[in-house]
Formats: sequence, structure tokens, C-alpha cells
Amino acid sequence: MKERYHISGMTCSACSSHVEKSVNKVAGVEHASVNLLTETMDVTYDEQVIGRPDIIGAVERAGYGASPMEQEKAGGGGQAAGTFKTRESSVGGREGLKEQAKEQDRAMKWRLGISIGFLIPLMYVAMFHMYQDWFGLPVPGFVMNAFHGNANAMNFALTQFLLLLPILYMNRKFFAVGFKTLFHLSPNMDSLIALGASAATGYGIFAMYRISYGLGHGDMALVEQYSHDLYFESAGMILTLITVGKYLESRSKGKTSEAITKLMDLSPKMAVILTQDGQEKEVPTQQLKQGDIFLVKPGSLVPVDGIVIEGRSSIDEAAITGESVPVEKKEGDSVVSATMNKSGFLKCRAQRVGDDTTLAQIIRLVEEASASKAPIAQLADKVAGIFVPVVIAISLVTLGAWLAAGAGAEFAISTAIAVLVISCPCALGLATPVAIMVGTGVGASHGILIKSGEALQRAKEIDTVVLDKTGTITEGSLSVMQVKTLAAKHTGEQIIALAAALESKSEHPLAEAVVRAAKAAPAAKATPAAQDGSLYQGIGVSDFNAVFGRGIEGKLEADWIQPGKYYVGNSAYLAENHISLEGEDGALCQPIADAMADEGQTPLFVADENRVLGIIGVADSIKESSLEAIQAWHQMKVRVIMLTGDNRRTAEAVRKKLNLKEVVAEVLPQDKEKKVSQLKEQGCRVAMIGDGINDAPALAAADVGMAIGAGTDVAIESADIILMKSDLRDAVTAMRLSRAVIRNIKENLFWAFFYNSIGIPLAAGLLYPAFELRLNPMFGAAAMSLSSIFVVGNALRLRGFKSSFGKREANIKNIEKRNEKGRKEMTKVLTVEGMMCAHCTARVQKALEAVEGVKEAAVSLEDKTAAVQLEKEVSDQVLTAAVTDAGYEVTDVKIS
Repeated sequence: MKERYHISGMTCSACSSHVEKSVNKVAGVEHASVNLLTETMDVTYDEQVIGRPDIIGAVERAGYGASPMEQEKAGGGGQAAGTFKTRESSVGGREGLKEQAKEQDRAMKWRLGISIGFLIPLMYVAMFHMYQDWFGLPVPGFVMNAFHGNANAMNFALTQFLLLLPILYMNRKFFAVGFKTLFHLSPNMDSLIALGASAATGYGIFAMYRISYGLGHGDMALVEQYSHDLYFESAGMILTLITVGKYLESRSKGKTSEAITKLMDLSPKMAVILTQDGQEKEVPTQQLKQGDIFLVKPGSLVPVDGIVIEGRSSIDEAAITGESVPVEKKEGDSVVSATMNKSGFLKCRAQRVGDDTTLAQIIRLVEEASASKAPIAQLADKVAGIFVPVVIAISLVTLGAWLAAGAGAEFAISTAIAVLVISCPCALGLATPVAIMVGTGVGASHGILIKSGEALQRAKEIDTVVLDKTGTITEGSLSVMQVKTLAAKHTGEQIIALAAALESKSEHPLAEAVVRAAKAAPAAKATPAAQDGSLYQGIGVSDFNAVFGRGIEGKLEADWIQPGKYYVGNSAYLAENHISLEGEDGALCQPIADAMADEGQTPLFVADENRVLGIIGVADSIKESSLEAIQAWHQMKVRVIMLTGDNRRTAEAVRKKLNLKEVVAEVLPQDKEKKVSQLKEQGCRVAMIGDGINDAPALAAADVGMAIGAGTDVAIESADIILMKSDLRDAVTAMRLSRAVIRNIKENLFWAFFYNSIGIPLAAGLLYPAFELRLNPMFGAAAMSLSSIFVVGNALRLRGFKSSFGKREANIKNIEKRNEKGRKEMTKVLTVEGMMCAHCTARVQKALEAVEGVKEAAVSLEDKTAAVQLEKEVSDQVLTAAVTDAGYEVTDVKIS
């Protein structure tokens, strides 16, 4: 069984390390992992052997507090078994935690304010000679007289002690926790602070007794000596500086979870539902139930995941997927919680509510990844576990060595205290978790969900990427790639229309692709279809017949074609019907079909009763982003292998287009897993990227499994990293982010170790005999605080991480940014109809850039535009003719 616990009282990596060791020693515990930053502990244990009381007891015996967090029932609520629902899972719970955090922040401000408020007069009294000599500030008489053997020496000491007391009280947590853990033989950072401040305070009280003794016995030399040796200001300064550091550290750490906080704030608090009597009613979002009908008005957020049952609109899904282009939604489409309705009105049925929504699952994944440990964190944990006891030993040795060497008690004690306060291992404990939290948050903002710190670290080491083809490299749906006309009297669009008239009655995937292409064609003058389906775009259809594995046939009638029987199918089907495989000009059709097949397309012959009229090439189109991602991997020296169940001819065509060196075709699901395992056995560090159920075994077997976000739930559950935008470039970004995070962690660990390796010898006075260099405890406390702030600040630099990829789809703004000043008037934007895939855009771009005077053409399939940057004046007619010759239609030309 796996559970998560909240651990209270931890202040440094020594704390987390000791809790972890204590729980791991309990019989029945398989594994315990503690995260200092999130104050959580994940425990896997045998519930037949031990229970929660045993685990909580082990934590309490170590000197800390523990309370269990709620766990989701395995398989319930549509979630994977073993996931956690923390107290933050519900809206109310999150609001409660925010209020609690605000209260803690207010308490910290009061603590800091009072500490500083009393430290200032304490330092003024204790360091009067400095302020008087340097700044000419007035000094109270009892302070001046204390150094002339006057009885006011006790007033001088007592004033400092009384000013120190509020500081001690406001920072009593250091002493309570520090001595408690020390008594449990698990000293932590608070133990070092408590020992240092107690030693300074104790020495000051001892000095007060010596002053009192000197005054009672008339020994004014003794009075003057100990008036100089009061140490109250050092104790106050240590506690205040540590508190300043803690406050700044907490503010900085708060920024590391900014991504999660922003995600939480995205969830709308209220939703508009439609009651049974048809009335609109506003209710809290958490009250929505599965099956409820809710309304999404323009400009409002989608409250939960659902299905559109009425209306059309465009939805901005940037908050969830990171994709800035709004997505069109209509009846039957799904909508996701926390996305923005841009224009139309939508009526939806709730499908996933509460903690089952996409937003809630994303938050949970990011939280769990932030709370998890990367393997590199084990180094810091091992060091922290023995660090504090070693520091205490070094401090005692320093004290004894200087006393033995004949140094004064003040010198020896201050040196030992300096060792204690400069060695607090805060920076060491923060080095890894803050970087992981920032890194996973940055990944989420890019639409990349990283499930654990371990996956984040392993992604850095990947040297081999294995790619599924269908749905990963390609779009996952068939499209018409090209049309070859073999009849002078028919255009390509007419060939598509003829084929679609017959294919509209078929449910074959190839048929769907042809019908989609016909509907998208600008010349498709759709007329109302007959109820029985006998009319398609003005073409009458009758006597339809489908021959399995061969093709389809039927009678067609329209005012622009010869009435009669028409056929759509493969070459064998046409041969069976005694149809010539020659075009009107006598050219053979088979070489054309073979060329299409070599490009990975399935050729469909369109013919009348006598001869072939045209050939349509249908294929699963390659995503525009795939080639760019593969090129990036090649630059990163990463080996790329494509695995596919398709035939070798199709796989080879895709390989050539993507410039891949390795491809494995005709593989079964278990073969994919075997290939991944073989690569691992060869010493490769493998990332598998896929989207289907058949990819799940390979995803689980790989060092890092990456699931395309639009894929199946099984694939997503089996993966370590989820690419929400179904874009392979995000896999490259995930690997680059991993490298940036691990590099940042190493920088943090180096700083923490370097700081202590320099600070401890300096504080111990090793350089004093030769150079008279030693570290005052006050400066030691300041240095310790600054080291923690430095580590957190370094981790926060990761928030500036950007993907190296720009938008593939060009638009006017992209071109204008690249234009020289004064050249904006030389950009023309053409609206182009008829483009259906990436190959279409490539042909339009090639045709335009071949025109003399065109410097650059950027074609957008989604916007149906071509932004043309001109070096000299080119007429609209010339540009239009170039596009028309390429087989497309220009409906508008504008000057930008």
C-alpha cells in the first residue's frame, strides 16, 4: 500500500534525511521518501504487517509530526490506482491552505519585525563606540560610564539582556525544535542555531555574574573586562539574520510553485447550469455532477470537462495545452475545464467533475512530480544525514583547540559559535527540490507533464528515441495528398467530387478521406442532399455496389459529366471490369500509381466505363512538427528509430521524407517492447514516444516513456511524460528542459558544498594564525542565509526557460518582425482555397517563391493564407496565376 503523509517540524535536509531513515527502519516499510520543500513523505508498506500508527510513531520518535493525507481508492473516479488526493484537491481545501499560508506569512512578518525592532536598539547600546566615533550619534550616559569602572556597568549589561529577551521569545521555535531533535539524537539546522544562540546568551549571562562579582568586591578591572565581553548582541543578530533569511527563502520558495498556483486559480468558482425546468442557475463549480447540463457563455471559462450538445464556438485551450491558436468546437466535440470560450454560446453535458477533470489531474501530476525525488537528490540526503553531527563535533573541537592553544574564552567561544551558524545545511536541502518544482512547473506551462523527478532526470540521459508512426509522427487520420488528372475535360476537384459521390456511401477510412477532401474543396457547391442519399453535391448516385478489398461502383449523373457507370478502386478491380489503365493521351497509369505508393500513399483509381479519369493518392499525413523535431534530435546527437506496423513500402516512404536512418516496419505490439528492451541491453538510454494501446508495453519498458496527449488513457498511464499538444517538438523541449534542470541542480549542489568547504575552515579560525582572518558569528549567520537565498534564486532562473521552437505556422506578424524597417508595405497576403495538407502548403510556397521579385513566402494551412514578402513590385495577377497554376484558388489579395 502507498500513502502520503504531511511532515511538520522539518527545517533542513538533515531533518528530511533523519525522518526518511527512521521510517525506512520500521519493519514492513518497503520504501519511504521525504521531500523537504513540500513537507511530504511517500510511504510504501505492507498493510498486513504495520499500519498508520506505526508510521506516525516512527516520525514522532524522530522528533517530528506526521499526519496522513487522503488517498484515492484504487481505480476509483477514473483515476489510476495509487494516486493521492491531498487536502488541496478540493476547491475549499485549496482556499483553506491559501488562508493558512497567508496566516503563516503574517506571523513571519510579525516575528521578523519585532526581532529587527529590538535588535536595532540592542546593537546601538552594544556598539555605542562605533556609532559615536563614526557617526557622532549621542550615547546614553550609563553606557559611557560603564567603561570607566562605574556601577552602571550592570545597567549596561542588563539593558542588553532585556532587549534580547523579545528576540529570544519571537524565535523560540529554533530552540524548541533544535533541542528536541538534539535530544532524539537527530540534530538538524535548528539544533545548530539553538546551540550557537544559547552559547552566546549563556556566555553573556555568565559575564553579568562576573560583573556583579567585580562590583561587589571592588574589582573594577574585572568589571571592565566583562563589560567588553558581553555577547548578547551576537545572539540577537544571529537569530534575526536567520529569520531574515528564512523569510526571504519562504518568499522565494513560494515563487517555485507559481505554476501550480496559477493552475489552481484557473478553475472557475461558479458555473451556470440548466435546471430540469429549463431555468439558468448559478452554482459553485464543485457542486456540478456528471450528466448535468451547463452553459458556457462568450468570455467565460469552461467549469468542468464535458461534451458540446448544442452551439458552436472557438475555445482558447492555451491554459491546458499551451497551444495559442483557439480550437473550433461544435456539437459532439469535447471541452476541457479551465479553457476560455472566445465567441459563441455552448450548451454542454458534464462528463468529468471534481477531481476527475483534466485540470485537477494536471495539478495532481505537477504536485506529485514536484514532491518526488530525482536520483541526484540521494547525494544531498546522504551528506545531510551525517552533516549536522559532524559540524557539532567540529565546533567542539574548535572550542577545545583554541582554549588549549591559549586563546581567550571569548575568542574560542565565538569561533565555535561561528562554525555552528555558518554550517546550517539549508542550501544543501533546497538544491534539488526547488529546481525540480520550478522545472515541472515550467514543463506544465509548455504543455509537458512530467510525472516524477526521476523521469525528469532520466530524460537528460536519453541517447536513443524510438517513435511510433501513426498518431505520433503522422496525424493519425488519412487525407488526400495529391490528385493526378488523366482526362483533359476534368479538373482535380472534379475527380475528387466524382469519387466522393460514390465514397459517400462507404464507411471505409479511404472513403472518409476522399469525402473530407471534397467538402473542403472551394468548388464544392453543396446542394441539399436527398433524404435517401441519392444526391451528393449535385451529383445523382444510384445502383451503388461495393466489392470488399477491391473498390466501389455506381451510376452517376450531373450536368457536367457523361451519365453512366463510374468506378473507384485499385488497378485489379478496374482490370476485372475491363477498363483500360491508360489515360486519354495513352500514358500508362500504373507508373503513376507506383510513384504514389513509393511516397507512402494508397492510389485510388477513378474511372468511367472506358478508361481511367484520374488517380487520387491517400495517406496519413506527416505532422508539420515531426520533421523539425527529428532534425533537432539529430543536432543533439540523439539516435532516432521509427517503429510501425505499416508495410515496408509505406514505412520507407516516411523514412525518406523525415531523413531517418533507421526504421522497423510490420511490427506487432510485443515486438515494439522487444525492440526497446534490446536497445536497453545494448546500453542505450531509450525514450519511447507513442499514443496507442499497442504502445503501452514499450512505453513502460523504456527508460522514459512519453505519451502523446491526444492518445489513449492506457498509453498516458504507462508513460513518464505526457505531451499535451501531441507535438513531437515538445519531446525535444522536455529533454532540453531536463538538461537545464539537472544542470541547475548540479550548480546548486556545487554552491552548497563549496560554500561549506570554504566557510567552515574560515569560521574555525584555520587562517587566523597566518593571516588573522576569522569569521564573526554575525557574518556567519548572514552568509548562511544568503547561501540559501542564492540556491533558491538560481533555481528560479529556470522560470525563464523557453522552447527553442517558434510556431510552424507562419503569419503576418512573424514576417513583419523579420522585415526591415520601411518594408512592411512590400508584404502581400493571399487567401488561398483548396489547401488540405502540408504538401499543399509546400506546393503553394514553392510556386510563389519561384516568382521573380518574391523574397519569401510563408503559407499557413490553418489560416488559408500565404504571406508574401516582396523585394520589388509584383502584381496581384502574377501571384494569383502562380497559385492557380499550382492547382489552387486565390480568393483575395491584401497589402499588409
